[in-house]
Amino acid sequence: MKAIQATVLSFGLITMAFLTPNLPQNPPGEKTTVDSTAGSFQHGEKLTYKIYYNWNFVWLAAGEVTFQVFDEDKQYHYRAHGETYDSYEWFFKVKDTYDSWVDKNTMLPSYSERSILEGDYQIFEKISFNQAAKKTTVWRSKKRGETETKTEHTVQDKVHDVLSSLYYLRNIDFASRKKGAEEPFRIFMDQDEFPLKMRYLGKDEKKKIRGMKGHFNTLKFEPQVIVGNVFKDDTKMTVWVSDDQNRIPVLIESPVSVGSVKMVLKEYQGLKSELKARVH
Repeated sequence: MKAIQATVLSFGLITMAFLTPNLPQNPPGEKTTVDSTAGSFQHGEKLTYKIYYNWNFVWLAAGEVTFQVFDEDKQYHYRAHGETYDSYEWFFKVKDTYDSWVDKNTMLPSYSERSILEGDYQIFEKISFNQAAKKTTVWRSKKRGETETKTEHTVQDKVHDVLSSLYYLRNIDFASRKKGAEEPFRIFMDQDEFPLKMRYLGKDEKKKIRGMKGHFNTLKFEPQVIVGNVFKDDTKMTVWVSDDQNRIPVLIESPVSVGSVKMVLKEYQGLKSELKARVH
């Protein structure tokens, strides 16, 4: 399967990586600067988002997605878990978990897992990344513990899984970059590699975030999306990111193949820096 599964919480989990902040391209002659010391996050950070789906002009509270960071010696362990609310499961049931382990120095993944339950669709997947050899090995089964199929793939340099890209890109230094610039990055998912890019749309100050009952100074981005089950060719997705050292997405909005979806920051804890972007 090369297309992303067409579900609300999958949208939330996956597009968090595609909507990552701090991606305007450097001017000619300048290098992309990444703080490998994880300047934007730390062990214990936890971000919770509420997912809404608009169907026939009605916004439905569909579920929640939670992102966590764990410090494990020479690696960071990221986890994202999403579930639909009981009240939404008559429409579609989702229970997804993503895990990624990355090298602290390179911020590149060495191993990842995902366990997917979306309606009648189930899959358990493990990926081993050999960054030096530019290879990935993928094991897939319907459930954890069942018979697995194994495949090997050649990839380009510095490839990410869907979750590791979020935290990697949060550490890119964007302070000197210009509105309208773009930054490329690559994600390996569903046994395929996707080249993507992000366009920086400038600052959006005092953006109202209803879930947080407040206003934030934000940076605004338009990411490229993977065309398939969820997104059409002309899909325009928008993300607002806190304009401070934390660089966390506070709001994501996008049309999908049927209806539209938005992700709103609900709770945060364990941030490395004070959330100065929140103005009131």
